[in-house]
Amino acid sequence: MSTLLMVHSQMPLSPIPEKMDTAHYLQGKFEASEHPDWFAEVPAAYADRSGHYLRKEALAAFVEMAKAAKKDGVTLKIISATRSFYRQKSIWEAKWTGKRKVEGKFLPKSHPEAKARALFILRYSSMPGTSRHHWGTDFDINHLNDSYFLKEPGKSEYAWLREHAAGYGFCQPYSAKGSLRPSGYEEEKWHWSYMPLAIPLTKMYAHLLSDQDIQGFAGAESALSIGMVAAYVEGVDPKCYE
Repeated sequence: MSTLLMVHSQMPLSPIPEKMDTAHYLQGKFEASEHPDWFAEVPAAYADRSGHYLRKEALAAFVEMAKAAKKDGVTLKIISATRSFYRQKSIWEAKWTGKRKVEGKFLPKSHPEAKARALFILRYSSMPGTSRHHWGTDFDINHLNDSYFLKEPGKSEYAWLREHAAGYGFCQPYSAKGSLRPSGYEEEKWHWSYMPLAIPLTKMYAHLLSDQDIQGFAGAESALSIGMVAAYVEGVDPKCYE
């Protein structure tokens, strides 16, 4: 176990920043850049561009992990980090309305029924208010396409993460679907979570919020019929929820 993670395991981390409404935090209804006591911008050496923010605890652990990976010839760069409800709403509604095609499909035409359209988007994109990216604990690394991680250099990058990431507090929440993870998003080899914060936040979300609380964007009515909280918020690899 890394020194940093050993220290964190002895410290009571605060999942919700002081003076912030719990429900608003869980649903991403804030801007990370406006909370410098809790969030920090990812340094240029560890990101594909400026403007990525993470919780300070998660960022410190990631930097330590990235330095260790570099010594082994593996480069890890964050390409997406904290996203607010409002940013997720923009992404979701662009797909919902057909402004942005999804896997080559114009969804209002190919999936006119609300639940079917939502489920198609939910293969890889979260409903606003339900994304782990809202919390500042989760980030995407290096590439957003599975095929990248099936050949070099992505294959070696993913292998390194599988072997070493847990030692720094990280877990891949969206592993391959199967008997242990039958619901939720498709596998995302690029998406990693900082468990010391993400586990309590996942449990808080499931305890405090319900499908009825998921609203404020086009297609929100489908959350009830899908069962978003149980199927998607909690639909993670069991190793990332213990």
